[in-house]
Amino acid sequence: MRPPEVPEPAELIAAVEMLSQRLREASTTITTVESCTGGLVGASITAMPGSSDIYPGGFITYSNALKHTMVGVSDDTLGTHGAVSPQTAIEMARGGQHAAQADYALAITGIAGPGGETETKPIGTVWICASGPNSWLDCRRFRFPGDRGQVRHQSCLTAMLMADQAIDQATQTLPHEQERFDA
Repeated sequence: MRPPEVPEPAELIAAVEMLSQRLREASTTITTVESCTGGLVGASITAMPGSSDIYPGGFITYSNALKHTMVGVSDDTLGTHGAVSPQTAIEMARGGQHAAQADYALAITGIAGPGGETETKPIGTVWICASGPNSWLDCRRFRFPGDRGQVRHQSCLTAMLMADQAIDQATQTLPHEQERFDA
């Protein structure tokens, strides 16, 4: 029996299908910048036939060095705030969006465990950031229960749902920066 915290494969497939359809209808693209999910979001998107129309590619930036060299997260941000922070998630999303020349980006950074937690960042702490046109941005912190696999799968599904919301919200905002941090 599957633990309730882990999305059913059908739930994830439905989220990917919905996102793919929305991106196609809008003639837009999305990229991914993943740390703790290690490419799970990108793999889920590319599992759909025709994904090359909406997904130019993604970045797996597991190390701080790759966060810096691949998508331009500043050493200052990483040193001051750490890899698991809203500041890093924002720079990952914006850097990936720019590097892939995509309309939207999803960035995920977190602590899937086991290990790596701190007093202020327990296992299951994940920042997911969606960025879109006109500097639109939505960055949220989550605390997912479960083991490493459960945290990664919940992060993947949540990112897909945030991307779908991003399409709605980014087209309705004024051309100025919108930031949301859920603490």
